[in-house]
Amino acid sequence: MSDADSRRSKAAHIRRLLETEGDAVEENTIGFNQGRYESVADLEDYEELKSEARAIKEDAIERLPELIDELTATVEENGGTVYLADDAADANRYIREVAGEKDADRLVKSKSMTTEELEVNEALEADGVDVVETDLGEWVLQVADEAPSHIVAPAIHRSEADIARLFNERFDPEEPLETAAELTAFARERLGGLIREADVGMTGANFITADSGTIALVTSEGNARKSAVVPDTHVAVAGVEKIVPSVEDLAPFIELIGRSGTGQDITSYISLLTPPVESPVVDVDEPDVAFADRDDDREFHLVLIDNGRMAMREDDQLRETLYCIRCSACANSCANFQSVGGHAFGGETYSGGIATGWEAGVHGYDSAAEFNDFCTGCSRCVNQCPVEIDIPWINTVVRDRLNRGGDEGQFEFLVEGLTPDEEPGGIDLQKRLFGNYETLAKLGSATAPVSNWLAAAGPARTILERVAGVDSRRKLPEFERETLRDWYESRGPRVDAADADREVVLYPDTYTNHVDVDRGKAAVRVLEALNVRVRIPEVPESGRAPLSQGMIDTADERASRVYAALAEHIDAGRDVVVVEPSDLAMFRREYEKLLPEASFERLRDGSYEALEYIYGLLENGADADALGGADAEIAYHSHCQQRTLGLEPYTTTVLEKAGYDVLESDVECCGMAGSFGYKTEYYELSIDVGDRLREQFTAPEARDRTVAASGTSCEDQLGSLLERDAVHPVELLDPRQRIGR
Repeated sequence: MSDADSRRSKAAHIRRLLETEGDAVEENTIGFNQGRYESVADLEDYEELKSEARAIKEDAIERLPELIDELTATVEENGGTVYLADDAADANRYIREVAGEKDADRLVKSKSMTTEELEVNEALEADGVDVVETDLGEWVLQVADEAPSHIVAPAIHRSEADIARLFNERFDPEEPLETAAELTAFARERLGGLIREADVGMTGANFITADSGTIALVTSEGNARKSAVVPDTHVAVAGVEKIVPSVEDLAPFIELIGRSGTGQDITSYISLLTPPVESPVVDVDEPDVAFADRDDDREFHLVLIDNGRMAMREDDQLRETLYCIRCSACANSCANFQSVGGHAFGGETYSGGIATGWEAGVHGYDSAAEFNDFCTGCSRCVNQCPVEIDIPWINTVVRDRLNRGGDEGQFEFLVEGLTPDEEPGGIDLQKRLFGNYETLAKLGSATAPVSNWLAAAGPARTILERVAGVDSRRKLPEFERETLRDWYESRGPRVDAADADREVVLYPDTYTNHVDVDRGKAAVRVLEALNVRVRIPEVPESGRAPLSQGMIDTADERASRVYAALAEHIDAGRDVVVVEPSDLAMFRREYEKLLPEASFERLRDGSYEALEYIYGLLENGADADALGGADAEIAYHSHCQQRTLGLEPYTTTVLEKAGYDVLESDVECCGMAGSFGYKTEYYELSIDVGDRLREQFTAPEARDRTVAASGTSCEDQLGSLLERDAVHPVELLDPRQRIGR
């Protein structure tokens, strides 16, 4: 399949999911996410709990071989059996043997993503075993013959009405089922009978403690307990990464997992089982025999799964994936997932942000390749992860590895000379084009306005769409002939060094330097109005563009050049002020992976977002009356990475000090995400995500306000959604904009 055909196919798949599953996924994930915000707000020690949980997982994975040995000895001392399976086939062979020895006709299961990974159901059903999912969501999908779309709420993509239609068609009840209560009661009665007659019960495990062999099951239904203790044989299936050293180590996870996944302070059932449990076996054929008079032998098998995990443990870049507690916070907080769910943003088993690491590790890179690009690197999930996993970095690493496995494209020659990157041949042309945006911008400015006219012409847009997948429905940026640096060099500074309160380097990001030059000029004038001397040196692009395409070597090279260019200014005591939040995020987060520790820390600690810096100046005595402002109404949207860095309050505060009435968007993502919104295959998804913002900014209380946005992508998307320009907040503070002051 050609690249163009592949993009059309993916776009069609996304379109179908938006139409058929999007509404249900959006309602449920946004509900979970909002619930998480409310629930964690009640935890005074939330950040400390996350750090504690992270430390426990780091230690457990570091000591994993010895913990496996300790757990094996503990379970065997308790009277159970442990089997360490190399892969899915090995695990299924053992489980089939257990079922065969019990002559099992039926096996009942509680929810387990690990058994989904192994395809246990299919293996047992091939032997004639009736496998029954007892989790309501999993049972719905089993009846519908569908795969889960969410790792915690597997049927999140199905509405109540959908499930009612499914049950009525499949089971033909005497009275049609309509409400959630009726559906739940029907499932409870039907599944209860199947559980009572089961020969083997199977569960997963959220955590297993090496010291006691205790299995922790965190569920919203009682089916896991029933599956574990009603039959006389219990098989628990868990990845080796689920092991923690001790029962005491469970405490932070119990506090975090429910809050992170579904917004519950604590889930309905926290079950700590140390099997084989001593409770008597339920025997429906002998109802008159008291439990106290029974003396039943119970059988317990713990099947620990490797299936690529030990190799992930040895991989410095994928290792963090094993810290995952599968809470789904990354999925629920992701704007793209909120629109399409795991049937698009997922692989053979796992879905959501962390799924790229899991799929690459247990199923292979081909599976991860199907959805890896859904992650835009916005970093919202990093703050939400209860074990502080840098999920975007894992996705970037996998993207980089996928790039290196590609074949040289037939149109590679079209970008020769425009791609001064550090990457090998064979990278997808679309990625190579977007990853070298700085080169295109330099060429565009040097030849403007002709370059803008040519790029907007029909033939050029057709070629860009066909060859590179740049959607023709998107308006392309228009390059300025005079760059910000050109303007400043000819204009010169307006604050004398001897009289200045501070001296800064204004970082000339590619967009500000070549496209939205006005916001750069405004930033200069605002800083000068506050008695700050400004410099705009020649500095390379931050590496954000190539990093977003998985071009890590190129991003690494850019980072080194940026630091080399800025180090002398930091040495001289100058602050670095950044207009574009995604570039500041590079300096404060991603450069930790790309620069030596000392260099990263110096640049991180010396860099500021423009409005953050202006806020600091005002707090330290600068005169707000020197700024532009007005008694006017603003609708303001902050950039994703600005939010994750905790910077958006500075903008609203400064705008209010300047006299503006600010309505801040509570929609967390505009959907553009840099190059993502330009790509043909993701255009509809980008617009769908953006519609949440459009709805808010076209509501009566916002539709007549001036629209402001802190990020390049946000400005572009709002311009498309609202058909009117958005401005950067710094432009509203430009002394040239003084109104009534």
